[in-house]
Amino acid sequence: MFSSIDNSAYSTLDDITFISKDILKDNFSEKLLGTSTTNGIIIIANALVFGFVIYYAIRFLFSIYGSGQVERPYQFVFKLIIITALVNSSYFLCEEILNINFLISGGIRQVGEQLLGTSISFENLIIKINTIVSNETTLNFFSFDGMIKSFTSFGLFNLLFSYALRYIMVKVFILLTPLMLITLLNNSTAWIFKSWIKSVFSLLIVQSFISLILLVIFATDYSQNNTLTKLMYIGSIYALIRANSFTRQIIGGISTDVSSNISNLKRMIK
Repeated sequence: MFSSIDNSAYSTLDDITFISKDILKDNFSEKLLGTSTTNGIIIIANALVFGFVIYYAIRFLFSIYGSGQVERPYQFVFKLIIITALVNSSYFLCEEILNINFLISGGIRQVGEQLLGTSISFENLIIKINTIVSNETTLNFFSFDGMIKSFTSFGLFNLLFSYALRYIMVKVFILLTPLMLITLLNNSTAWIFKSWIKSVFSLLIVQSFISLILLVIFATDYSQNNTLTKLMYIGSIYALIRANSFTRQIIGGISTDVSSNISNLKRMIK
């Protein structure tokens, strides 16, 4: 059972954790987000831009005869030109942001591979764990090694669910890019963009944080194969599970920690 979990989960974790611009390469994402000004969400965003222009024009006219204050026309026009250009190039913009983020996390792992001579990946991590904890078919579940092995294997399920949730949330937030950009046209809606960009940044930057954790794990000497070494592996698995929570505490954003989300849901039900 443990071998089946290890062989399937770790290889899948590499695919859903280290997100690149390939996340947008499927036909659905291209059509939904829109690769030009004539398709996808970009059409809706352009219509909303026109709505914001009408709203500003009405507010400006009322401000002439009333005491209300609005930003000056040349400021609004300048902002309108910049944001409209960004909205209509959303697909290219998202691709480049995802690519830069992937290059940063990949660069961290590449440095580790050159220094340590081994691939820094989840798939290779199980090989290191199995050199420390026995993986024999007669492994006693109630022994110390058995408990450690069960913790690491079942910890993979938590990682798998958390990173799968992060993968979906990144895709959802990326697809909302054109709509979020136009909220900057009005000061009263700009907070939506700020919350969105903080959430996107926290979801993306955790990828580099995970790469650093994996690098530390592979760089640590586990040759002694004693109790302390095995406990250190438990700590490394827990650090990977809590990576998103640590990042969220530092820069804010949303949580993809499945266990904490389930606990919050239970408290809401009670």
